[in-house]
Amino acid sequence: MKLFLPLRFVIRASLALFASVLPGAAAELNLFGWSEYVPQTVIDGFTRESGIKVNFETYSSNEELISKLVAGVGRYDLVQPSDYAAELMIRQKLLAPLDRSKLGNLKNLSPDFVGRPPDPEGKFTVPYMSGTVGIVVNTDKVKVPVTSYRDVFQARFKNRIVVLNDNREIVTWALLSLGLPMNSITAENLKRARPVIAEWVKLVKVFDSDSPKTALLNGDVDLGVVWSGEAAILWNQNKKFQYVIPAEGTHQFIDMLAIPATAKNKNGAHQFMNYILRPEVSKLISAAFPYTNPNAAARQLLSAGELANPASYPKGGQFETFRDIGKMASDIDRLVTDLKSSK
Repeated sequence: MKLFLPLRFVIRASLALFASVLPGAAAELNLFGWSEYVPQTVIDGFTRESGIKVNFETYSSNEELISKLVAGVGRYDLVQPSDYAAELMIRQKLLAPLDRSKLGNLKNLSPDFVGRPPDPEGKFTVPYMSGTVGIVVNTDKVKVPVTSYRDVFQARFKNRIVVLNDNREIVTWALLSLGLPMNSITAENLKRARPVIAEWVKLVKVFDSDSPKTALLNGDVDLGVVWSGEAAILWNQNKKFQYVIPAEGTHQFIDMLAIPATAKNKNGAHQFMNYILRPEVSKLISAAFPYTNPNAAARQLLSAGELANPASYPKGGQFETFRDIGKMASDIDRLVTDLKSSK
């Protein structure tokens, strides 16, 4: 007996076969990015337009990104390293060169975010979002001026503080409070920072890099040191949450989009990057996660209120980006982990 299949099944099966053998025709894209950083509306919009399903897995530190990328070779097609992590990944040949002919929307980037370390020629990375690390104060609860790291870490605020669960950030704050440059990570400087950090961690109630705003919104804490995008969301919800750039200076991060050298769907990764660079798409990212948008064309679409958010677009302050510090990163992890465990 002959079996006749409906034409639609034949076409569907043929498309699936071609998708499995043609280069760049993969129907799925594996994105590995920061928690609470890529709106679902953006992912859904890309899928509707391209037909590519996006599998989104998240991490909470650059170190987690790098370790999982190395352990899961070929698993991810697109990642979101911060500047210093991208520097390390470029040096270790973990990233694939970009095909800029597939990224026509690069023209939308602000000149301020082009030609910067760690990838001045833009061979491997595209800026996604930028931001700072600063102090958030619930002014309904805290009635004294808080303008510096040392102002935050006072005995009077014990168990009222939330900070990022990021060892390098914590060391950076200690170094800056001692008048030392944030990238001056040496054995001697870590020794100087140790007693400062030892006192500070005893005062902290919550260590949270994923959503530090939550403890502030819930009233579990009254102040903290957090990502600027988290602070911007707090300020949007209630102006009692004031954002302060520490007087000693702070870290400005630039998070990138990059393609792992082992990615299986590099064509889909380029498509997603170019989609993200559209002004109307990038605007959606700013609306959901109000960090500093490096897309100049997208900024023109933002409201006056969005541009006036003091956490998204701070006025003044001393900023510096992190650089890769090699094996000293392990020394930082050991130092802070040891002090946390003995607090």
